[in-house]
Amino acid sequence: MRIHVATDHAGFEYSKTLIAHLTEQGHECVDHGPVEYDALDDYPAFCIRAAQAVVADQQAGVMALGVVFGGSGNGEQIAANKVRGVRAALVWSEDTALLARQHNDANVVAVGARQHSSEEMLRLIDTFIGEAFSDEERHLRRIQQIFRYETEGELDA
Repeated sequence: MRIHVATDHAGFEYSKTLIAHLTEQGHECVDHGPVEYDALDDYPAFCIRAAQAVVADQQAGVMALGVVFGGSGNGEQIAANKVRGVRAALVWSEDTALLARQHNDANVVAVGARQHSSEEMLRLIDTFIGEAFSDEERHLRRIQQIFRYETEGELDA
């Protein structure tokens, strides 16, 4: 699977660890930045580019997911979610990682680099990547409602 990775200065070192870990597992990783540590960097462009690449790959039939992280993961999740077709989920436990995939078919995971140890972060991301969407009708229906609002501005009910 292709994994698109983006971070900010808070997750810079983690991103290198993560990419090495995922590559060892046989994934193709694409690093969307930053390329060097800068305590004043701005994460939105990095995360948006990673999110755009996930959507482009998925539309082209390539199995792809994204990973974005920063100090808390909140801003990175918000930035990624501005891209049409992205469902980015902030995860902080294995349960939230599982449910993000099973119930929401999340295609980008956000993690707080300052909230978890390296081992915890890897476990959360591995859990997210390793889980599949349930394809249950109720979850499909809800995702479609979100997509309809995103693309047409219409709400059901």
